[in-house]
Amino acid sequence: MRSSAPIGLFDSGVGGLSVWREVVKLLPHEHTAYYADSAYCPYGQKQPGEIIERSSHIMDFLIGQQQCKLIVVACNTATAAAIDYLRATYPLPFVGMEPAVKPAALHSVTGVVGVLATQGTFKGRLYHETLERFAGHIQILEQPGDGLVELVESGHAGSKEAQRLLEKYIRPMLRANIDHLVLGCTHYPFLIPAIRKITGDRITILNPAPAVAQRVKFLLSQNNLLNASGDEARHEFFSSGDLKTLRQLLQQLG
Repeated sequence: MRSSAPIGLFDSGVGGLSVWREVVKLLPHEHTAYYADSAYCPYGQKQPGEIIERSSHIMDFLIGQQQCKLIVVACNTATAAAIDYLRATYPLPFVGMEPAVKPAALHSVTGVVGVLATQGTFKGRLYHETLERFAGHIQILEQPGDGLVELVESGHAGSKEAQRLLEKYIRPMLRANIDHLVLGCTHYPFLIPAIRKITGDRITILNPAPAVAQRVKFLLSQNNLLNASGDEARHEFFSSGDLKTLRQLLQQLG
């Protein structure tokens, strides 16, 4: 494996750019290849077998064609459904997503934590193991974010419809006295400005992307795969669907 090879990242769509942003910020000399599976988005209601099939197809591209040295499964639902299969099938490091329930549980004062995620994430083994290990002493309020991924994918994260859905999902959790809101989907960080209109500074919003970037750095270092070539970082983006929102979000990210 070449240390100058790119890091591969993929998501059901554009949401994983919230993770890509943190990886690039922490590792500015690393090349990246990002794949948005927008033609098959959202993954949240899909069966695990279908997500594994899509993930395998994407691996054929990121590993087979792009020669990536490490893969970030920048999608909570794909992590829940496919990461065990991917790790057992492909001989390179994988980093997945996990809702940040542990830090929320450790730092909660009210003892009530909200989790906004997809149905697929709530069904995942990693999520339930984290609950059992770290959240037994607190109340977890789970809220599926139905419709939110589609709004981010269509470039409407700041729309009235997004605000209406977030009001519907978050207000009951605020009334139940949450002090932390865990974002369990990589699309949701793009909704933080809209979420803050509802919550103000009353609660802590937890985005796991910075911790994922730290894990990427650790694994690259551990495997002697940090890029030391000195070349200017190259970032390439691919999609199975429409590129419009991908381009818009990249312009916003600078």
